[in-house]
Amino acid sequence: MQTFQQDCVALARELHARGRISRRGLMQALAALGALGGAEALAQAERQLVMVNWGGLANDGFGRFYGAPFAAETPGWRVVQDSTGPSTGRIRSMVESGRVTWDLCDSSASGANLLGKLGLATRIDYSIVNRENVIGPGFALDYGAAPYSFSSVLVYDSSKFPAPPRSWADFWDTRRFPGTRLLRRDATCVLEAALMSMGKAPGALYPIDMRAGIRRVTELRRNLVFWTNGSESEQLMRTGEAVMGQIWHTRASVLEKETNGRLKFIWDQAILQPGIFVIPKGNPGGEMAQRLLASMLTKPEPQVGLLGLLGNGPTNPKAAAMVPAELKRFNPTDPENEKLQVVIDGAWWGENYQTVNQEYLDAVTG
Repeated sequence: MQTFQQDCVALARELHARGRISRRGLMQALAALGALGGAEALAQAERQLVMVNWGGLANDGFGRFYGAPFAAETPGWRVVQDSTGPSTGRIRSMVESGRVTWDLCDSSASGANLLGKLGLATRIDYSIVNRENVIGPGFALDYGAAPYSFSSVLVYDSSKFPAPPRSWADFWDTRRFPGTRLLRRDATCVLEAALMSMGKAPGALYPIDMRAGIRRVTELRRNLVFWTNGSESEQLMRTGEAVMGQIWHTRASVLEKETNGRLKFIWDQAILQPGIFVIPKGNPGGEMAQRLLASMLTKPEPQVGLLGLLGNGPTNPKAAAMVPAELKRFNPTDPENEKLQVVIDGAWWGENYQTVNQEYLDAVTG
């Protein structure tokens, strides 16, 4: 199953193919990728930190906006980007083998909770990392903290509906809003939307009533298609195979811009998710990884730069005021957008994902 981070890589390549990202920008990312073959060897060198992401423009973005500023103010240290993909399984293998070469990894709230529970991640030292530098408690966890954010939003074809949908209840109302729906082939965020469509208050979604949520999804069976990666979600909406869907805000933003507003999305009842970074247990850089993470959270300007490059939302409370007017509409953590959303409970998903997702897949594919 594709992660949001992997989709950012694919999206960057697609935007370049469509002429939305310059060749120079793409070549910067490719150059970074080409320089990473020896990342594991570099990790053994003194006074450097290895930050692991999912590739593509993330190399340029995280290197430029997070690694470079930290190195500039920390003499004798540099930050190396590794794009090989910090999956939970790879982190586990490194820690259990005693051969940890990574210092800071782009993960998720559920991944951080799982790794912490298994003793595979380092607890965040909040005497170094300042909790006040993030917008809420869901962005500063015991075993990870979030320097960026993203959302799962409701996107729709405005040419099909004189009155636009405003909630997940409208999404499930195929009489007032006829047409095929689009959902992810993954339970995360889908079940939250299903429960809200039934009138469940956003503040009372957790613990998720799995049975009720899955039953609600199956009600759409005759009007439902599924996506497994971000490119597919975008294409199914662009071609009209679906008239309404739940997709990542980065993809919805591209659709809205490229169709001049025919395909729109709303922030109402979107599920806001933290882009969590974790520190593997036994990382070679030790405490300096905590200090790098603290730096990533402290400065709002680099987070705004990342929004412009990748579409990822900033998480520092001071960042919103610095976002250019033309980007506010597409910023998930803009105060006006944020207040309409629900923050995902990563702890609940960390405990329940495997069981719940299998039940969901069995129901929708059976």
